[in-house]
Amino acid sequence: MKPTLLVLAAGMGSRYGGLKQIDPVGPSGETVLDYGVYDAIRAGFGRVVFIIRRDFEQIFREQIGAKYAGLITVDYVFQSLDALPPGHTVPTGREKPWGTGHAVWCAREAIHEPFAVINADDFYGADSFHQLGLFLTQPVTPAQNFDPMSGHRPPKPGAAQFAMVGFALSNTLSENGAVSRGICVADSTGHLHSITEQTGIMGDDVGEGKKYSGTAIASMNCWGFTPALFTGLDRQFDEFLTANDTAVKSEFYLPAAVSTMIAQQEAVVKLLPTSSAWFGITYREDKARAINAIADLIGTGVYPPKLF
Repeated sequence: MKPTLLVLAAGMGSRYGGLKQIDPVGPSGETVLDYGVYDAIRAGFGRVVFIIRRDFEQIFREQIGAKYAGLITVDYVFQSLDALPPGHTVPTGREKPWGTGHAVWCAREAIHEPFAVINADDFYGADSFHQLGLFLTQPVTPAQNFDPMSGHRPPKPGAAQFAMVGFALSNTLSENGAVSRGICVADSTGHLHSITEQTGIMGDDVGEGKKYSGTAIASMNCWGFTPALFTGLDRQFDEFLTANDTAVKSEFYLPAAVSTMIAQQEAVVKLLPTSSAWFGITYREDKARAINAIADLIGTGVYPPKLF
């Protein structure tokens, strides 16, 4: 079975000032997202599922989904504020959905095969998708080779096996403002020990002798999962809503949910090394860097001048 690519595309990009998922960065009008889908097709993915909001469904279908017709199966899932488990209601005053963990949870009825998760506005590179494609199509075997000194207990029998493509923190920053990153700790065998969401990271915070090491592993929401993830999300999201039943801004982060599954011995996460460079568009000023980076990759033959 070919794996599915699940794309988190529900955000409007408030800091960016517009619907950045459809803003062109390639010479033929390609978006950052187009390059991710192109790389996924080359890596053997057979389906892409977009998590979007209903208020921009038509423009997204027309300007994004339509161009992939005949190349890969395209489906849609909608993230909404009131998409909640039974027994929960939206707190008075809350205006936005519940974050990346909630977005993926919204896809629980649409995905029944191994799948990758990415952000629509991040560029991960061809090697990242190649690594995920290999991981998601290999036979599942019992997890082995765990470091007993890593600080976490061996996984339970039958624990879910996931993967994460990690990037050096120094290569994931914006020159134009603060960013949020999931900072990872891995054991000596290349399995994740924990992921801690950190917000407000600036370039001046990263480097030798500073708050964060430049070589620290950052989670950029580039994951490989099996449907076993949804079991963990179901329970954790219910617990999160119970604990935050009146919160108007708290978010249910996907990296935190995965980290909890690791701590509770429900999952193991393999860190996938990649030669790909990451870049993203958080602020409008980041667009020029993205355009130049794509031009360089076209110039070296990684991508054709026109994708679709």
